[in-house]
Amino acid sequence: MSTNQLLLEAIALKKCVTAVYNGVAMKLAPHVLYTKNNALFIDAITLEKHGEPPRERKLGAFHLQGLNDLQITDSHFEIDELFEPEAEKYEGAALFKISA
Repeated sequence: MSTNQLLLEAIALKKCVTAVYNGVAMKLAPHVLYTKNNALFIDAITLEKHGEPPRERKLGAFHLQGLNDLQITDSHFEIDELFEPEAEKYEGAALFKISA
């Protein structure tokens, strides 16, 4: 399965993914796949870094080329209130967003 397909499935089914991003093992809750400067990104909540919860909960942007060893998990997540689906940065750029 391609990276794009895996992320589309994770967003549609509200399933977490694991990946190594810039050398850091992470567990992410992806909320949207979008384009920016002709590159693909996801915005996701980081649930774990190196197996530990992050110091603060935030919605981060992740360049798809930086995501390695990407795997979908059986862990489900809920839509986070930090995600603003109508944010200006997604207008005309969002390829797939999480839905309630």
